[in-house]
Amino acid sequence: MVTKYRGRSSSAKDAKEKTTGRTTKSKSAQLKFIPLGGLGEIGKNMYVLEYGDDIIVIDSGLMFPDQELPGIDFIVPDISYLEANREKVLAIILTHGHEDHTGGLPFVLQRLKRVPIYGTRLTLGLVGNKLREDLPAVEPKMHEVKAGEVVEIGSFRVKFIAVSHSIPDSVALAVETPLGRVIHTGDFKLDSTPIDGRITDYGSFAEEGDKGVLLLLSDSTNAERKGFTPSERLIGGTLERLYRNYRTRRIVISSFASNVHRIQQVADGAARFNRRIAFMGRSMIRNVELARTLGYLRIDEKMIIPAEEIEKIPENQLVLMTTGSQGEPFSGLVMMSRGEHRQITLGDRDAVFLLASVIPGNEKLVNNTINRLFALGCEVVYEADRQTHVSGHASSEELKIMLNLVHPRYFVPIHGEYRHLVRHSQLAQDVGIPSRNIFIMTNGEVLTFQKGGRPGQKDRVQAGAVLIDGNAVGELRSRVMKERRELAEDGIIAVSVALSRNGALLAPVVVESRGFFSQDEDSGILDEMRDAAERAVREFAGSRSVDAEAVGRTLKTRLRDVARRRNASYAAVLPLISVAGVHSDEKNWLEKEFF
Repeated sequence: MVTKYRGRSSSAKDAKEKTTGRTTKSKSAQLKFIPLGGLGEIGKNMYVLEYGDDIIVIDSGLMFPDQELPGIDFIVPDISYLEANREKVLAIILTHGHEDHTGGLPFVLQRLKRVPIYGTRLTLGLVGNKLREDLPAVEPKMHEVKAGEVVEIGSFRVKFIAVSHSIPDSVALAVETPLGRVIHTGDFKLDSTPIDGRITDYGSFAEEGDKGVLLLLSDSTNAERKGFTPSERLIGGTLERLYRNYRTRRIVISSFASNVHRIQQVADGAARFNRRIAFMGRSMIRNVELARTLGYLRIDEKMIIPAEEIEKIPENQLVLMTTGSQGEPFSGLVMMSRGEHRQITLGDRDAVFLLASVIPGNEKLVNNTINRLFALGCEVVYEADRQTHVSGHASSEELKIMLNLVHPRYFVPIHGEYRHLVRHSQLAQDVGIPSRNIFIMTNGEVLTFQKGGRPGQKDRVQAGAVLIDGNAVGELRSRVMKERRELAEDGIIAVSVALSRNGALLAPVVVESRGFFSQDEDSGILDEMRDAAERAVREFAGSRSVDAEAVGRTLKTRLRDVARRRNASYAAVLPLISVAGVHSDEKNWLEKEFF
């Protein structure tokens, strides 16, 4: 079945064509591939295909911050290029439901309103839940597709191909363009015994390869791993052993809330060992309810016990499944490890299994959680200890099989840190793709194809990261992050001064510090700073009308001089100046850049 979608009204498009004197499918039009996220990093995947006046966007993901970004909730791609070309953007196509491919949608959709979203049933279900919570005012138009279907969107003809991954309903894309066919593998592995029986569609990839593929964009996450990625069914055997070994204990399992296959295996194991299961954590509960409703999870209703009834079940007949495998501060497992969970108190009668690998950057958070669990007396089983996780990404031999199935003319490795992209390019050369036809790109680079010529990489567009703090759709300026890092590393000194209009002191100068030094150890430095501040202020006495901004700059210089002389610190200095008779609305000194 082929579904056609043009993206704009025909009248508007006709008017544009008359004005510009060209059509979307002009022979002179170029095909462009533009990654806006996902290259040189794990996360915030977003890729653009552009032909003439038509743009389709593949995925819209987020990335979780590391410890260099204090207070940041997550990171999304900079979509300035799409905003500048919003009239060209016809659709966002999602390959699967993981956050690193869909989590940026609340940020994107408030800027690109009325852009339709294409995805499979489970993917759109997960996205719908997220958007209702994070962006209730926006109701995007969603088009459900199935593997094997073909959709025409502007100049593009998109075929959806089934692939196996760690979440059901994942797809690859075969995009037919006027200049040639582009294959985007999505996240995939070649699991011949997947939990849901839905294997990667080798036949469709081979068929597209036989037709001729201009460009392959392929998942590089596991390019460094030799051999083949094990089947997800391996976790079933691990769980079987764990259930047997800990028959007398209450079992607590933490995993990704989106890993429906793993949730199914946990539930199947619980049923075999006569245990009931309770789901905890908002995202876990929400995803389980959705997956059961859509038929992706098969769990007997009698097995599931509400969280408020946990105490009624003997410990050795219960499994708790919760979020927190990445050490997220407010997740279920982390709250339990801190003794702050409202319903669960862990102790030496509990066995805790972490069924997930650690996302790069989260190592310290996860290790801290594991240490706290051991301190509570729990038995803890995690990846470094036993085989508790199987990747959803193809390893090197599978990547070579994909390259051989598709045998593209040109190749761009995507989805991975820079070393993964390099390793994947080497695999491509191993199977016979010339190095001159392989492009290792960075976010914002433009790979341009034109009829009859070699692709070029001369252009760039704006690309980077937008930091999200608190509000799911609120941007944070880079200056704010600079200030946070300064405060974290060097502390802050605040000096409070009350002046008359002519610059005379109306009250003693107050100097306080946080994160700079221990006041109990060296209170003398505060006296020295106070004296320096008073001397600085006296220089402005007698003015007809004191310049509070100039006073602030002088105070900052003098106090920093004292700080550096006493302990070589570069602490931030914040002058707080009030001038008698000047309304606070007229002089908002906190907005000045005193840092």
